[in-house]
Amino acid sequence: MLSFRSEIENPVVEKDIVDLANKIQLFHEGNIDEEKFRSLRLARGVYGQRQFGVQMIRIKLPYGKVTSDQLHCIADVSDEYSRGRLHITTRQDIQIHYVSLDRTPELWAQLEKSDITLREACGNAVRNVTASETAGIDPKEPFDVSPYAHAVFQFFLRNPICQELGRKFKVSFSGTSEDTALSYMHDIGFIAKTKTINGAVVRGFKVMLGGGLGSQPRLADVAHEFLETDKIIPYMESVLRVFDRYGERSKRAKARLKFLIKEQGLEVFNEIVATETKALLHKIVAIETAGFETPELPSIAIPKVHISDQAAYDAWKANNVIAQKQVGLFAIGVKVTVGDFYTKEARILADLIKKYAGDEIRLTLRQDILIRHVKEALLPFFYQELEKLGMVDLGYQSLQDVTACPGTDTCNLGIANSTGIADELGKVLRAEYPQFANNPKMEIKISGCMNACGQHNMAAIGFQGMSVKSGKNVAPALQVLLGGGTLGDGQGRISDKVIKIPSRRGPAALRLVLNDYIQNSGGQTSFISYYLDKGEKYFYDFLKPLSDVTNLDAMDFVDWGAEEAYEKAVGVGECAGVVIDLIATLLLDSKEKLENSKTSFEEGKHSDAIYYSYSAIVNTAKALLTAEGKKTNTHNKIIADFNAFFVASKKIELGTDFETFVYQINQNEPSEAFAAHYLEQAEKFYKIVGAYRAEELTEV
Repeated sequence: MLSFRSEIENPVVEKDIVDLANKIQLFHEGNIDEEKFRSLRLARGVYGQRQFGVQMIRIKLPYGKVTSDQLHCIADVSDEYSRGRLHITTRQDIQIHYVSLDRTPELWAQLEKSDITLREACGNAVRNVTASETAGIDPKEPFDVSPYAHAVFQFFLRNPICQELGRKFKVSFSGTSEDTALSYMHDIGFIAKTKTINGAVVRGFKVMLGGGLGSQPRLADVAHEFLETDKIIPYMESVLRVFDRYGERSKRAKARLKFLIKEQGLEVFNEIVATETKALLHKIVAIETAGFETPELPSIAIPKVHISDQAAYDAWKANNVIAQKQVGLFAIGVKVTVGDFYTKEARILADLIKKYAGDEIRLTLRQDILIRHVKEALLPFFYQELEKLGMVDLGYQSLQDVTACPGTDTCNLGIANSTGIADELGKVLRAEYPQFANNPKMEIKISGCMNACGQHNMAAIGFQGMSVKSGKNVAPALQVLLGGGTLGDGQGRISDKVIKIPSRRGPAALRLVLNDYIQNSGGQTSFISYYLDKGEKYFYDFLKPLSDVTNLDAMDFVDWGAEEAYEKAVGVGECAGVVIDLIATLLLDSKEKLENSKTSFEEGKHSDAIYYSYSAIVNTAKALLTAEGKKTNTHNKIIADFNAFFVASKKIELGTDFETFVYQINQNEPSEAFAAHYLEQAEKFYKIVGAYRAEELTEV
């Protein structure tokens, strides 16, 4: 098939890309099931788009760090394979849209030349590891969390324990107790802490577990008040092993970690996690912090600059420039409207940071750009150059900085247009509420559906895309949510659903809320405190007239950013992959897992080999249970049911019960001897099941 050997030096990466190319061809030839293929491409960052025949490509950028070379590479890829637009996500990724499926392997190969991956940017895996964009430069931080976020990203990338989870798994690292990486809404969130032990200052993290947004948001629990840095990866691995085994797989709406913890309780869950310790290859993982120091900055003459509007420059400095903990250095915040910018600007920005700064930007959780390591004397020059690009708008990380997912622009699940209403609200804020250009404690977030990619249900003011009936017609609508946000140190508040209104009345709702807030508090009290003081009914009462759908006019049936009448059309969502139930596909999967186990064993990766063997055993058992019409929604249920239905009944002879057979995985150290033994048993089991299946089909 295809080869990218001339492009890629890493044989593991090359194999991954060639495998994608081969599977695309098999799919076109009708030799691979569509559902299986979807799962495979999602794990490689290739996501089906709302528009037929094209894909969204999600580029995985750990903790949002991008160098000049990488930004140039991403711009080149966008121009060659897409339309020259880049979209920053709320997870510090970059997405490009309208890419042909057949060209995705070569696109990926081109990115890998600059050490950029697509692997596990989508699908049921550990997604991009996010972090505070000010990590490493924040005067308040006890230490830089960047090395720890990077280590977690590297350890779990392509790790067999998290390739086919029941749902996606999200991780964050906050540099301070202000919790700017939102630990409370993640599957696992880390907040940097230090502790004095025996007279020495020790680094560690407060660990938050089981948070999440979506239709049923849940605040994370405190799993550990303080966990030393060398224990965070083993703990997370144990959590993932438990989630893989006990997590729901059939009912997508109940498949996140938050539901498993809610069902079992944190104490029981952590007890199960502790049982995995013996199976871990690494009980302690020391994390290397070298290489994350302040870079050596270029020594150049300071360009002469004439600031024509001193007031505008001073306002920009006050609103968009942050003093770093490194004396004399500053970070520049660039507000990027709804996260969209273009390759022309990207290339100029890439050249600027390489020649005049620290050769690094960080993408933010609010879809912006943070330029780091700028000398104070160069601030006027950067203002001049960014002004030429239209990148000096005030309000970086403020109320004026509206966050929004792509919504119906490109997403299959979008119900309403997120970016259109975000643009309109931005105009209202700039024109009528300039005083909020420097208010980082208040946020507006918009999602096009209940899945909350725009994080609407943890914002001071949130909007969720919906629809509303008016007679026989359907109009685009917005659920207004109020009173959410970050409280600090792992605590947050989920916003309340206050009222649903037609989308065209979104700006009116914003005006009513802000005017009331200004009139009654002067805009000085925190909005969360103000909201809690007044109560949900107070806001419902004065917003209620906007919910009337008996008086809609023609424009109310046209969504923001659209020209034609609204039509509700929701496709098949791919945010978390699909359940694969075809028996032949399952058995083929098992065979591939056994091959992966053999390869890992030959390479001396005994822990990986063991987990591939485990996955093959469970997958093989699932195939037979599926053939019998049995539910297979969790690994532990598959194991118990297979034991009861096939082994205890003597339909299949193993010489032991199935649970004892499978759970050798957490009863043994990951030694070479056990890896060889477990692989041998997995292969025998596959043959036994294959023979049983063949006999069953013959009898039919």
